[in-house]
Amino acid sequence: LGLPGGNKYGVQGERKVPVLQTNNGPGLTGLMTIAAHLVRQARKDQLLGSTAEEKAVVQQWLEYRVTRVNGGSSKEDIRTILKDLNMHLEDKVYLAGNIFTLADILMYYGLHHIMVDLTVQEKEKYLNVSRWFNHIQHYPGVRQHLSDVVFIKNRLYTNAH
Repeated sequence: LGLPGGNKYGVQGERKVPVLQTNNGPGLTGLMTIAAHLVRQARKDQLLGSTAEEKAVVQQWLEYRVTRVNGGSSKEDIRTILKDLNMHLEDKVYLAGNIFTLADILMYYGLHHIMVDLTVQEKEKYLNVSRWFNHIQHYPGVRQHLSDVVFIKNRLYTNAH
């Protein structure tokens, strides 16, 4: 976001809820609260959506990120998340439609550890998620310290015999 350093970040509680200690007031708690605050502080409000509908869709995906992706740890949870996202992204470039938002950034970070472990066949099964994820990881400034997830461009096998 291009913000200067100096903010103090930490976690609290058993579930390791993120906390941001600001210089002017009480600390902020929660991933979405902190992320939205930093976006506004960086004057990049377009990342939160432009219209009322876009803002609602961004909020919806941020909520999904916290409630489903952060909470989903079983193989079945992960399959459901990837299936949901794959269907949603069928006719969209980004989670909120045709605009890059905070939802894309935070969903990328929430899914990175899952995408790294997918097989080539699983990546093909969730083709829309793979396309979206690959696009987001190459978006300027997003990936930062995370490893590049490799997606094979051409099929290694065909169904023809």
